[in-house]
Amino acid sequence: MVDRLAALVERFSVTAQVFHAGALCGINTLEADGVSGQMHLVRSGTVKVIHSDGSLTITQPSLLLYARPVTHRFVTDPERGADMACASLLFEGGEQNPIAASLPNVVCLPLDAITGASQALDLLFDEAFTQRCGRVAMVNRLFEVVMIQVLRELMENNAVKAGMLAGLSHPRLRNALVAMHEEPTKMWSLDMLAGLAGMSRSVFAANFREVVGDTPGKYLQGWRIRLAQEAMKRGRPIKIIAGEVGYGSEVALSRAFKAYTGLSPRKWREAQVATL
Repeated sequence: MVDRLAALVERFSVTAQVFHAGALCGINTLEADGVSGQMHLVRSGTVKVIHSDGSLTITQPSLLLYARPVTHRFVTDPERGADMACASLLFEGGEQNPIAASLPNVVCLPLDAITGASQALDLLFDEAFTQRCGRVAMVNRLFEVVMIQVLRELMENNAVKAGMLAGLSHPRLRNALVAMHEEPTKMWSLDMLAGLAGMSRSVFAANFREVVGDTPGKYLQGWRIRLAQEAMKRGRPIKIIAGEVGYGSEVALSRAFKAYTGLSPRKWREAQVATL
């Protein structure tokens, strides 16, 4: 079976930074910072969560994930509270990160429903609720491990119904998506991708658009442009990036870049610098 997450996690990583471990009592509001998502692990206690999409009540050990910045409020017993471990999540590429972009606004899962995560969660809680040398670094890495396990769980159970993760959950479309992710420089044709999916050209195109939300060509263009943007942030020259992401020349990349983002690579880079 192809590894559906390898290229995604390698090229668009997620970094966790723990900011709370212990009892959370009463009413606590976490303001969106415009940059980071958050993951909260409820070890014990009852938590009412209020956010722009509504509210939910957590009564069992659970994971709560906001892939994008969202202001939310926790309401717990003012004396007993709830034992929680919380971390900020920085998705590399920000709004261009395909993982964050494809996740629902809110994900809530019972901890015992996340297949294979029990050992990582036990170790995370053990480290988070004690004072040991290297505790913060350890907990940060474990949050990142749990994030990958959540993505696995969502894909295995087809829990995301549209977008890239839905495509990676599909038993046939995922082969074409992984191929584009792993070999963006290849001159993929619709026939080649349909062959990887084991579908006819017309059935593949229709299914891809219905599930992923884009045509295969538009999706491949978007993947290449996201890779180009990440390389530009690292200061690499456009003429070198062009070949690395599947375009024959700087002109070809610039044309595709502007068609996809509305800005030339130079204007986009200037806008990124202005926001720092």
